Amino acid sequence: MRLGHMSGPQGPRLFVEAGGVRRPVDELVEGAPETLDELIRSPREWRPAIAAALAGDGGAGRDGADEAELLSPLLAPGSIVAIGLNYLDHCREFGTEPPTAPIVFVKLASSVRGPTEPVEWSTAVTDAVDWEAELGVVIGRTAKDVPAESALDHVFGYTAVNDVTARDVQRAEAQWVRAKSIDTFCPLGPVVVTADELPDPQALAIRSRVNGETMQDSSTAEMIFGVAELISVLSRSFTLRPGDLIATGTPLGVGAFREPPRLLDDGDVVEVEIEGIGTLRNACRVRAVDYEEERA
Repeated sequence: MRLGHMSGPQGPRLFVEAGGVRRPVDELVEGAPETLDELIRSPREWRPAIAAALAGDGGAGRDGADEAELLSPLLAPGSIVAIGLNYLDHCREFGTEPPTAPIVFVKLASSVRGPTEPVEWSTAVTDAVDWEAELGVVIGRTAKDVPAESALDHVFGYTAVNDVTARDVQRAEAQWVRAKSIDTFCPLGPVVVTADELPDPQALAIRSRVNGETMQDSSTAEMIFGVAELISVLSRSFTLRPGDLIATGTPLGVGAFREPPRLLDDGDVVEVEIEGIGTLRNACRVRAVDYEEERA
């Protein structure tokens, strides 16, 4: 099942996509949650009711649904846990030995952006912005001290993530939170695909493009720590709850390590594509701001 949000007259509206057609869930199932965040955290399992309604609906679309703006499929993730240096090819690019344990940091929820919304930053904060295509894992069941063998049972679904990064800020600070959490630096989408449709998260093609030029072209098979192991390891330290997101790391081909380096600029368009999920397409908007002059 492919679930996400589109803009509606009253705000974000939950939809299910089937056969390339988006259907508002509130038109299919009476009393269903209004957002995917609520659906994931609901004590009731709503997916059978949605599937049954789709089957009896004949797949007809609602007028205008496919023209509505797509919003982030997660509006308010409880936590965004991210993993660094988790692809063998990226470690080779980075010039470092693969880590022996996951490198963990967080992105703030305020950085979340929709699959077509612009990524924005101020030159007063950074002038070295980079892309990172990543598989996002959406937690569906509370996970604490979970063995790897059953860890995937706790996954609701998967989405695409662009872990946008301010490289100059990342280099200047001992931890990565600010470099990774600037507002708009976490585009998600275009949908969350439920785990039953992607039974092997370690066999997905993952790519990024800038202005149509392929930059990353790899596979989640290159992950050092796979999805199941990440959930198991993380859940030993802190509880993962429904609606939490894990960004699982990026493969070879980010801009900072290209020869010469290729960083993002105003007007660039970044695409992140993951097999079976879809494509993010975010334009870059740069603001030239001098905060010292503004205060004067």
